[in-house]
Amino acid sequence: MTILQLISSEGYYGAESMLLALARTLPGLGCRSLVGVFRDARSHNGELEKRAAQSGLQVETVPCTGRWDWKTVGRIRQLVEASGVDVLHTHGYKADVYGAVAAWPDRVALVATCHNWPSRLPSMRAYAAIDRLALRHFDRVATASRPVAEFLRRWKVPARKLKTIPNGVDMEPFREAAPSLRGELDAGSDRLVGFVGRLVPEKGGAVLLTAAQSVLAVFPQVKFVFAGEGLARAEWEALALKLGIASKVIFAGRRDDMPAVYASLDIVVLPSFQEAMPMCLLEALAAARPVVATAVGAIPKVIVPGVTGLLFEPGDARALSMSLLRLLRDSELGRTLGSHGRAHVARHFAAEVVGRSYIGLYQEALNEHCPQTEVPAVWQRSRS
Repeated sequence: MTILQLISSEGYYGAESMLLALARTLPGLGCRSLVGVFRDARSHNGELEKRAAQSGLQVETVPCTGRWDWKTVGRIRQLVEASGVDVLHTHGYKADVYGAVAAWPDRVALVATCHNWPSRLPSMRAYAAIDRLALRHFDRVATASRPVAEFLRRWKVPARKLKTIPNGVDMEPFREAAPSLRGELDAGSDRLVGFVGRLVPEKGGAVLLTAAQSVLAVFPQVKFVFAGEGLARAEWEALALKLGIASKVIFAGRRDDMPAVYASLDIVVLPSFQEAMPMCLLEALAAARPVVATAVGAIPKVIVPGVTGLLFEPGDARALSMSLLRLLRDSELGRTLGSHGRAHVARHFAAEVVGRSYIGLYQEALNEHCPQTEVPAVWQRSRS
């Protein structure tokens, strides 16, 4: 079975990391894996192409210009036919829509992964609406959490086509990573509390900064690191200045050495108001970092309070500051949570575990698309 993973240029770090972990895992489960990356004037995903190539994956570029480009459809069809693709697996609005058109009529089985909630940006609403219409015609649609599946069901994506499959993480890169970010920041013996993700309001960075003010009143040697980029960066920088903690807050920008970033952090915080199954949570636990996160989306399936991490309610800066102070006062608790968290992720969310679930979904899609398809023995074994 040959799978083409196709990702849009609006893909976020979490979607990219999940795609790469899956694409790297599939060959070991008996599948051939290719990665198709959109390239346009706004964003050409050059770093994703680089990461995929470094992983030994076959990477194909899919040029796209303007709001609609028929040449893009032709390029996808060319890849499908030339590579003998059995399943086209799309990630992101644009990939879904172009993939659906390129696959028509009945060229290849179609699978999509909806990684998170639809974008609320006005510029993306029309694309999101078209996306939901396109998804109705896919053979199977995976979501990382049940609430996203329920949302799609309300938009009349048939329930039989929907399946919740958690994100998976490649554990190995996080096992013995060097804490190189700490050296770059000249942190010395300072404790580093980190946020990893897009800098957008729904990620709760303002809540973390408010909590940081209380934490710094007790532990002035702590620094707060924001790894990522986004529209809220200027707002959060201004808030740190207003709170009088700007000298203790570091905006490190987007990083592509995430194992080194996690290895440099003493605590990882996810203060989001809304999530599906955040990759940064799985990666932080794969790196054995203690995590403090909000009880939203599928996070409570990963964080067992007091066992694999600590939870707090969205927007509750006081509860967040108390959890951070608890971990800063009790380093042994942090080590225990990190160790248990890593074991939990290895058991339930490792890339190979999730890869087997996706092979099952691919087979369902093939059966829907071409019912007479036989299941090779290697795929049957991978599902057992």
